[in-house]
Amino acid sequence: MEPPVSDQRSDRRMLLLHAHPDDETIMTGGTIARYLADGVDVRVLTFTLGEEGEVIGDEWAQLVADGGADQLGGYRIRELTDALAALTPEGAAPLRPEFLGGAGHWRDSGMAGSPSAQHPRALAQARFDDVVATLANVIADFDPQVLITYDMAGTYGHPDHKMVHTASMAAIPLVEARTGRELIVWESVTEHSALHQGLASARSVPDGWRMPEAGELPSYADDEIDAAIDISAVYDRKVEGLRAHATQVTVALSGTEYALSNNILQPIMSDEHFVLRSSRDRLRSGRRAADLFFADSSDPSSDGSSDGVA
Repeated sequence: MEPPVSDQRSDRRMLLLHAHPDDETIMTGGTIARYLADGVDVRVLTFTLGEEGEVIGDEWAQLVADGGADQLGGYRIRELTDALAALTPEGAAPLRPEFLGGAGHWRDSGMAGSPSAQHPRALAQARFDDVVATLANVIADFDPQVLITYDMAGTYGHPDHKMVHTASMAAIPLVEARTGRELIVWESVTEHSALHQGLASARSVPDGWRMPEAGELPSYADDEIDAAIDISAVYDRKVEGLRAHATQVTVALSGTEYALSNNILQPIMSDEHFVLRSSRDRLRSGRRAADLFFADSSDPSSDGSSDGVA
């Protein structure tokens, strides 16, 4: 059962950084939905429009850049808008998309080595200092306590994901110098055992899909995970958010798996996992945070139960 929407808007603020439309739901959709339902001021900042995404099916295939239209980015704004609305609890104003520098300022670079990575507006071609300064201004203006970004590998090596990571790491000290407060910084990752439990629980493999090969999907060892956020109460909202990204994501009829254009089955898990990038000394050794705001709740060195550590 989905939790009721909080009647009182808290002063807690969370900013999630993502490279393309659909990343926000695939990696952190449940976290977005859960904290929105808790009354947190959540914002999602997307770096590009995802113009180089591989379209699933024929209906919208001619929107892609190499099909001549190059209209996919605009269409994906609509998908992101619908996905964020799906993640928003009923009765609340739908979360709206925000883009770094404005919609279309920087372009999807595509995969490393592809011709699109050389496009003059590609994020990979941007002046790094410009990206960092623009990002630092957004973060400082919103002044969140919690910031969510990617790991050093950019999840799976995409140049834009790597830029999200490197730009956020460069912007954070600038923001902290301006605000005088340390950010709680998390990297969105996948836990190894949860991934494999999800794969093992797959009811069936839809026609045309395949199971991933060993090591094909990136994951982190269980003992490297610093937070596991239970999204079971908002699981259905994440599924609907994934369905909104129909040019990029196919959700299985079971509602428990999805695939991208590569048709590799991936589980939709009931927890989302994070590695703590900052304030690691605040987290008890061997313990996992159950709340990404744990550092604002109480002193984790105490024995109290209000620190959001499980």
